[in-house]
Amino acid sequence: QLVESGGGLVQAGGSLRLSCAASGFTFDDYAIGWFRQAPGKEREGFSCISTSDGKIYYTESVKGRFTISRGNAKNTIYLQMNSLNPEDAAVYYCAADPAYWKCGPYYLESSDYDYWGQGTQVTVSS
Repeated sequence: QLVESGGGLVQAGGSLRLSCAASGFTFDDYAIGWFRQAPGKEREGFSCISTSDGKIYYTESVKGRFTISRGNAKNTIYLQMNSLNPEDAAVYYCAADPAYWKCGPYYLESSDYDYWGQGTQVTVSS
């Protein structure tokens, strides 16, 4: 089970840190992805981390503003989001898959990940 937290309301230009916690297992040798879905839009994958080799990937839409990292407890993945703008408003989901190599531009479809959290809402006011 995955549980996201940390969402909320923030002003444009502000920051939030999302957490994705695994329950019942650790993130050893997993690919962890972050996705988001805005109203009326498809779910979009934008970042991932491989806990096996540390590979990290960002799409251009978030590169330089968002940072994905793994917590010391090894069952938590963080997403630090800076310089938020109204276009970043969405429900944010983390997802995990034991195919740890699935981190990169070709593995950002929802179908690439087996385990999903319930999502956390991020609202950005202008």
